Amino acid sequence: MKLATWNINSIRAREERLLTWLDREKPDVLCLQETKVEDAGFPAQALRKAGYEVATFGQRSYNGVAIASTAPLADVSRGMGDDPADVEARLIAATTHGVRVVCVYVPNGQDLASDRYPYKLAWFKRLRAYLERTSSADQPVALCGDMNVAPDDRDVWSPEKWQGQIHCSPHERAALAEVAGFGLTDAFRHHHGDDKLYSWWDYRGVSFFKDQGLRIDLIFLTAPLLARCTGCVIDRNARKGQDASDHAPVIASFT
Repeated sequence: MKLATWNINSIRAREERLLTWLDREKPDVLCLQETKVEDAGFPAQALRKAGYEVATFGQRSYNGVAIASTAPLADVSRGMGDDPADVEARLIAATTHGVRVVCVYVPNGQDLASDRYPYKLAWFKRLRAYLERTSSADQPVALCGDMNVAPDDRDVWSPEKWQGQIHCSPHERAALAEVAGFGLTDAFRHHHGDDKLYSWWDYRGVSFFKDQGLRIDLIFLTAPLLARCTGCVIDRNARKGQDASDHAPVIASFT
């Protein structure tokens, strides 16, 4: 099985890129973030034609998450179910290929002085509570998505420049670590030790060509699923070319 996560940064702008990538990589499960479209506007028919069943949780112009799978999607849920007033489309979950897959797009936080920063920290607390309510660490669970946090300095091209900045602040890292404390392991770091590889590069300042990036797109696995994981890679090639997303897909493989 191949499980992938990708912040597509507008499904309508990059539909053809996505379909080409699916045909080449053929993941069994794909988690998408920042689809930026309401459910009615999601190209579900095109993905079905490519061999994927799709579950979406969309929002006009902002956010939006989806799960596509070559197998049926069961027990689909949208949102955390803890705050009906929170209308941001940031979490969708489903069971497929024998795995409970949770796809998330964590709030960016803007900057440490913004009111979006405490919202982000609170969102992580809600996510941990959601996992406790809905999942079990002794079962095969994958938490995938754009976490908007570089877990540690190995995940930052210049720790000095990013010290105390959004995505790299101590409170964000602690909040993400608390989520992982549910019983989750970072699949990429498990396989790559201290390698400095990134999944996001700013559009500005030719950051991609200088490889000045952050690793913020992550796949976390519970122990039963980690035991089956044979590798985890970042598809840097998918970030190349005109009109690419600023994120690269992350792909985990399993026996």
